[in-house]
Amino acid sequence: MPRCCLKQRKRRKKQRNKSKRQKKPLPKPSARLSGKFKKPLQQLKNTSSVGAARLKQGLTKSRDKMAKSLAGVFGGGQIDEDLYEELETVLITSDMGMEATEYLMKDVRDRVSLKGLKDGNELRGALKEALYDLIKPLEKPLVLPETKEPFVIMLAGINGAGKTTSIGKLAKYFQAQGKSVLLAAGDTFRAAAREQLQAWGERNNVTVISQTTGDSAAVCFDAVQAAKARGIDIVLADTAGRLPTQLHLMEEIKKVKRVLQKAMPDAPHEIIVVLDANIGQNAVNQVKAFDDALGLTGLIVTKLDGTAKGGILAALASDRPVPVRYIGVGEGIDDLRPFDARAFVDALLD
Repeated sequence: MPRCCLKQRKRRKKQRNKSKRQKKPLPKPSARLSGKFKKPLQQLKNTSSVGAARLKQGLTKSRDKMAKSLAGVFGGGQIDEDLYEELETVLITSDMGMEATEYLMKDVRDRVSLKGLKDGNELRGALKEALYDLIKPLEKPLVLPETKEPFVIMLAGINGAGKTTSIGKLAKYFQAQGKSVLLAAGDTFRAAAREQLQAWGERNNVTVISQTTGDSAAVCFDAVQAAKARGIDIVLADTAGRLPTQLHLMEEIKKVKRVLQKAMPDAPHEIIVVLDANIGQNAVNQVKAFDDALGLTGLIVTKLDGTAKGGILAALASDRPVPVRYIGVGEGIDDLRPFDARAFVDALLD
């Protein structure tokens, strides 16, 4: 464990011995999108038991890592400070971050005291409920307004996060809801991006608006105009990957948003950053940077099936609680699914 983490843990232990710490309140649910669409909304349906089984399978790596680490904690024995220290170490090394770990430890202690728990094997339920309470505010399924205007979704993120693939899967998902979809090949920098999106368009029988030359903003503008003319329900706008430290590229993606607003005054209706779960704690910094630049309304967390860093959602909930619209738990076209906090916690800790 990093030396800084050990020092912080010792300092907190001393503080606990001096006085009881005030309970940290649960993160308030985000008020994003609270005032845009006040008409009756159609909520996109989640999958049932089959989806829960696929989620559990997709989180195998994260669950196996945590199960191995928590074996000593949940294996019995009296609940004492040594057991709490062991649990704290597991949470920190699961990429939950210091702030989320501190909140969870305080919450677990309160539950143990309230319920009079004595044995380590009783801690699992307390941890599950504490984690659920922490990440529940992230569960805000995307809803579509009952309107004839196209609903414009702009996607952003770094290179390799899975933006283009996520767009292809979203197109299939929305089609299953009976919606018509149009794709905007706004990643004009990556050589294969346009061809990749066109392949997804052919696979889903969806029109792709693209240009051999021109900038991302122009492509997205044309896509919205085409969608309005054709009566399309949803526009999915791809953008080029960029690092938050590339300030000139961050200014460029702000331009894409401004141009979309010119094409349609209240667009984009949804601004989503696609995150690769493998990057762990760096995801928090990415969300902060893109949120500050664009005003995010949602996240897609991809590649959860290929990482042992499932704890990153706890870090996001604690530090920057932007709603998680979807999570990716596999490479299949149907493996992008709405985020369900209860199903996620059960799949991670059962």
